This record gives sequence, C-alpha cells and structure tokens, in this order.
Amino acid sequence: MKTIINKTFDEERALYGSRNIFVKDCCFDGPADGESAFKESSDVEVEGCFFNLRYPFWHNHKLKIKNSEMTELCRAALWYSENIEITDSKLHGIKALRECAGIKIKRCHIVSPEFGWSVNDIEMEDCSAEGEYFILRSENLTFVNVSLNGKYSFQYIKDSKFKKCVFNTKDAFWHAKNVVVRDSVVKGEYLAWYCENVTFENCKIIGTQPLCYCKNLKLINCEMEETDLCFEKSEVEATVSTPVISVKNPLKGHIYAPGVGKVIMDDPNAGGSVIIQN
Repeated sequence: MKTIINKTFDEERALYGSRNIFVKDCCFDGPADGESAFKESSDVEVEGCFFNLRYPFWHNHKLKIKNSEMTELCRAALWYSENIEITDSKLHGIKALRECAGIKIKRCHIVSPEFGWSVNDIEMEDCSAEGEYFILRSENLTFVNVSLNGKYSFQYIKDSKFKKCVFNTKDAFWHAKNVVVRDSVVKGEYLAWYCENVTFENCKIIGTQPLCYCKNLKLINCEMEETDLCFEKSEVEATVSTPVISVKNPLKGHIYAPGVGKVIMDDPNAGGSVIIQN
C-alpha cells in the first residue's frame, strides 16, 4: 500500500484514480481550489485529514475514512461510491452522501442538508446529525443510538430499523414502507403520514397530528405527548400507555389508551375503534 503523510493538495483531481493508498494527516485545501481529489479510486484509507474542497470521493470503491473533517465547503463529498466506512469524523458539507451503497458510519458528527439521498444499506451508530431532508428515498437502513435535529427526515425510505434513537424532526417517515422503530423518541409535527407497514415499539411520540393516512400501522406500548388529531384515516393497531389529546376518524383497527380527551368521528368511513383502558 502506498503511503502519503503530511502533504497539502489543492489541485484538480489531485489523487485521481488511486489504488491501494493510505493518506494520513493531509490537507485538501488551497488557492488552486481543485475538485474531485480521489475520484475513480479504490482501496483507499484516509486518516486525520482535512477536506475543504468539493467532491473528494466520487465513484470510489472500498473506502475508509477515520478521524477526519469535511468542512461546509466540502460539498457533495461522497457520491456514486460503495463499501465505505467512516468513523470518528465530521461531515459538515451539503449533500454529503448520495447514490451510494454499503455504508458504515460510527461516532460521527453530521451537519449536512440533503444528506443520504438514494442510498442502499446504511449502518449508522453513535452519531449526531443536523440537516433538512435527512435520508431520502433510501433503503435498508440500520440506525442505533443516533440523534437528529432537522426537518423532512426519512421520507420514502424502505426496509429499515431504528433503535435507541432521538429524532427531533417534522414530517418524518412520510411514505415510509416496512420500517420498525424501537426504544426511541420521535418529536415533531405530522409524523409518518402515508406510511405503510410501519411499527413503533416502546417509543415516545411527541407532536401534533401524527400518524395519518397510514396502512398497517402498529404502535406497541408507546407513549404519546402533545398529540392531537391522531390517526386520521389510518389503518392502525395501537396500544398507548399515556392519555391522548384527540383521535380523529381512524379508518380501521383499534386504539387502546388510558384516556382520550376527544374522539372525533365525523367521517362515515371511519370504522376504527377507540378503547379506553384504565
């Protein structure tokens, strides 16, 4: 493996097409303002590096990034790449991950609008993130102990699992399919509208008008806070351990709760049942 240590690169395609290379403590920045440092490369390991230029990792295969920083000027950092491991790093550029597959991210800090679009197979653990449209049209996600502050998150995702996460984000999980969320806190307005085959288990759900227009929705032993106008036109089986402010026109199924402030049933097609359990 070729090793490069303590160098600065600012030219266009500085290490284009590299194979079997280890880059340590290097800086990708400078007046030449070059792009695409590692484009079309494979078997690349990067450690302790600073990236302040655009598009460094496009069309990469087998990439490891460790203890590195991508600034807000390092936009669209990882596109069209596969088999990527990122640990103990900062990903702070817009559109940081797109059209990629086989991604493992651990102990990273992400600040990136439009992060994770059209990605297949992401494992994310012990991370914190901020960004609008976080994870869009992606599949096979496995998240453990991830915190997120954002908007419009996890829309149109499929076949995914979340555990021990904290999400503060509006319009999350819209049109999601085949998703399980366990032991997590989800706070925000208009949660999971139009979703299908989505289960929340041992979760705390906070915010107005959650879980409407859903198909095969399940809540298992969940808490609900500040939740009004819930389950409108949804097919739902729910067991809730806390009182709910209001339920509106559930289409089908059963909602079990210790109390509901108001049950609104003014749609003739609303066939769901609200059952009070003390």
